[in-house]
Amino acid sequence: MEDCVDAQLRDQHTGFRKDPLCTDQIPTPRIIVEQSIEWNSSLYINFIDYEKSFDSVDRTTLWKPLRYYGVPQNIVNIIQNSYDGLNCEVVHGGQVTDSFEVKTGVRQGLNIHKGKSKIFRYNTACTNPITIDGEDLEDVKIFAYLGRIIDEHGGSDADVKGRVGNA
Repeated sequence: MEDCVDAQLRDQHTGFRKDPLCTDQIPTPRIIVEQSIEWNSSLYINFIDYEKSFDSVDRTTLWKPLRYYGVPQNIVNIIQNSYDGLNCEVVHGGQVTDSFEVKTGVRQGLNIHKGKSKIFRYNTACTNPITIDGEDLEDVKIFAYLGRIIDEHGGSDADVKGRVGNA
């Protein structure tokens, strides 16, 4: 199945494949910050964290794209059977409950985790808060992602100092 999926994903989808890693994308915003400094231009970066994105997948529609992208039917069946019609019983205090169907998350869409989403601004005149559902997103000068640091100076100096300090 991995070969079928990898053939369809763009290089930017690092979190969904074995290589490259999510942290391999860190140089991109660093370069953008460096160029913004060099060109003396304003910069806004919004780091968005989506909460529970795995559980938000509508699994009733998941099987069709798997087939479309060439995942063999027997593999699709195995995955589908692990979700559809799954029944369980609970043993508590020596007593067994009646069987019940397990229904995993089928919420639609992705919810933004407002507590983890951040706003990074450089050389901007506008300092108005950015608000989602009445909650202001935090403005930051330093952003850490998977242990890597992006700051208002660009480059990797802050990241290297941070990792050396943690060693």
